[in-house]
Amino acid sequence: MELIKKLLYARATAMLGDKLVKLAAGAVLTVFVARMLGASELGVYSIVMAWSAFLVPITSLGLNNIVVRQMVKHDNGHAAMTMLYSAVTLRLLLGLLGGSVMLLAFYLLYPAMFSGNTAIAIPVLFLLQAFFGFLLFEFYLNFQGTFRSTAYAKTVISLLSFAIKLALLYSGFGIASLLLLTGIEFFVVGLAQYWLYCIKHQPYKEGEQRWPGYHPRWFNWQQAKLLLKRSSWLWLSGIVSVIYLKIDIVMLGAMAGTEQAGIYAAASRLSELWYVFPATLAARYYPDMIKAHQQGWAPYYLKLRRYAGLFLASALCIALVMSLTAPWIISLLFGDDFAAAVQVLRIHIWAGCFVFVRYLISQHLLITEQEPLSLLSHGISALLNVGLNLWLIPKMGIVGAAWATLISYAYASFFFLFFASSTRSQLRQLWQAGSSTKDSG
Repeated sequence: MELIKKLLYARATAMLGDKLVKLAAGAVLTVFVARMLGASELGVYSIVMAWSAFLVPITSLGLNNIVVRQMVKHDNGHAAMTMLYSAVTLRLLLGLLGGSVMLLAFYLLYPAMFSGNTAIAIPVLFLLQAFFGFLLFEFYLNFQGTFRSTAYAKTVISLLSFAIKLALLYSGFGIASLLLLTGIEFFVVGLAQYWLYCIKHQPYKEGEQRWPGYHPRWFNWQQAKLLLKRSSWLWLSGIVSVIYLKIDIVMLGAMAGTEQAGIYAAASRLSELWYVFPATLAARYYPDMIKAHQQGWAPYYLKLRRYAGLFLASALCIALVMSLTAPWIISLLFGDDFAAAVQVLRIHIWAGCFVFVRYLISQHLLITEQEPLSLLSHGISALLNVGLNLWLIPKMGIVGAAWATLISYAYASFFFLFFASSTRSQLRQLWQAGSSTKDSG
């Protein structure tokens, strides 16, 4: 009982639970949409959500980790506060602007989707997503040691949203209702994180007062320019990374139709479900990696090597099990109409081995201030993915899209490290750090 209690109160458990619930709910919802509405409607839903994913890096500005790292450099709370509030204002404004531009582009490319209730649901989804700018308050609370409250709040909201979506499907509602509720969920999550910030944030330094609530009047253009300059590489990297992560669904919808996109989405959703583990653990271990880096290269490389081994071993086990059980899983969850998804899953799941490691490498590039390499790797991978999809989809259909994903993920996540002298040197030091530990043991 005591062990269970410790696990429930652990920071990693809380953060993992939040992301796992969200991804699991998305996977289950995919199954229900496929079963109740068919592959074509699942394709439409997946295409819209892929475009919504494009908005995330555009509106985040690459500020999630940069803001806190820059804030702690200030000697007084007022300067740190104006930096945080300036970043929130930037994200809100760009969220509204980006959502409007995305909506226009989506309308020009998919005018047929703007009919009936979807003509209302899609704009609401894109515009309410701007309130994810309030998630910067969550990152600051995490820095101050508050992990569980923010994670549990998002978990509860995700579960409520999931339950309502299932109820709407059973009541005969269509895709538009799911999209509308997703937009509302974005809005509620953002406000919940701000509410928790107002309640739980502590004085910046001992002896200082707690900060007043957020207001746009605290915006400081000099602070904003500093953040934009510092985060520009991460911002561009995030944009191109989501292109190579989500472009397959978009291109399949355009080249093979929404039904084929729906079948592919069924397999890729099961594969991507596992990405919650490296994403959560990387976020959890990020402060530990920063502290190890401050102590010197030797302890930092030892910790990085240990985490890399953990991430890779987990991914290999998952890929092997999923490959062997793919026919049974697809038949059980989606039925015989989705039999083509088996081969897609068997290919796509191995991309996770590279994705797991990439989450850790991304943290390393940020800590060692090599953000341009992150952008370059994602940019080349995005071009590689688009080119491979253009070549392979006409020849192999959804299986070609799966191969394009695996190849592009492999380059973006790992093999790019061999093309830069700095990362080649760091890989050697990483290996030597592990070897020296074995020898000393």
